[in-house]
Amino acid sequence: MANSDNKSLITKAARLSVAPMMDWTTSDCRFLHRLLSRETLLYTEMVTAPALVRGGALHLLEFHPDEHPVALQLGGSDPVELAEAARLGAVAGYDEINLNCGCPSDRVQSGAFGAVLMQTPDLVADCVAAMREAVNAEVTVKCRIGVDDQEPEEVLPDFLDKIRSAGCQRVTIHARKAWLQGLSPKENRDIPPLDYDLVHKMKAAFPDLHISINGGIATLSEAKTHLDRGLDGVMVGRAAYHQPADVLCAADPEIYGTGSASEPCQAVRQMLPYIEARLGEGARLNQITRHMLGLFAGKPGARQWRRTLSEGACRAGAGPELVEQALAQVADRAAA
Repeated sequence: MANSDNKSLITKAARLSVAPMMDWTTSDCRFLHRLLSRETLLYTEMVTAPALVRGGALHLLEFHPDEHPVALQLGGSDPVELAEAARLGAVAGYDEINLNCGCPSDRVQSGAFGAVLMQTPDLVADCVAAMREAVNAEVTVKCRIGVDDQEPEEVLPDFLDKIRSAGCQRVTIHARKAWLQGLSPKENRDIPPLDYDLVHKMKAAFPDLHISINGGIATLSEAKTHLDRGLDGVMVGRAAYHQPADVLCAADPEIYGTGSASEPCQAVRQMLPYIEARLGEGARLNQITRHMLGLFAGKPGARQWRRTLSEGACRAGAGPELVEQALAQVADRAAA
């Protein structure tokens, strides 16, 4: 069982989280998000258990210590392998280990994990139990309301009951079905209708479970509506990536009642030493700044900010001075 002090901290952080998103929620992205919110729970991209256990790809577990609280999302379907991957994640220092039961991509299906696991709740329960046995960090699950022709009102309660019996106490539910045949991963994020009410019904049916909702939530106001209706947490995906300041800058005072709103210009300045260090490790500037392009979305100077970084960050030798140049253009537009 997780350390009780750490567990309570992570449970508090889970009131608002940034979803795990492939190719997006890298360590560089999470470092930026942490500068915008000290409280929000951050998730890695999905890391497959086979890559860690069979492939020895431990570099996938690297993260900056300032990212805490941070959760590792694992993909897999073999209890023994997932237990070992969870152990590696715990040793690396992650605060939570999350099992992906929601990703609908063909690549994930071929590995018999992701959303396809909604069809085998007993196997998911075995995976959860094995992972919990292996680590002290809390083990959680992210799932859909169902897949393909399943009836969500029937299968979701059964799924939740089985993972709860295996020791999972916190779950994030993406409030859409996943269609494993016929829709692309991108289409699965938009076409299946959202059923927020079903997620709220699950909270009423499982009051002891910590339930977060995910899917289509784009603003702090929407997040607060779900919290006010009784859910324990809200996970925001694409909006937190494309308009991070809108979602995260006011999160600490508005969602957690702590501190004051952060300021994106200050976050950029705080990024400069980090960027310098990453370039010293061999990273290219555009690897980092691609996650910063939406920082001033909707604000004066946003277009110049994006253009300067997009055009210049891929050039050989580009460094923090380019980011400072882009920031100066934002400041000039704001002052105009």
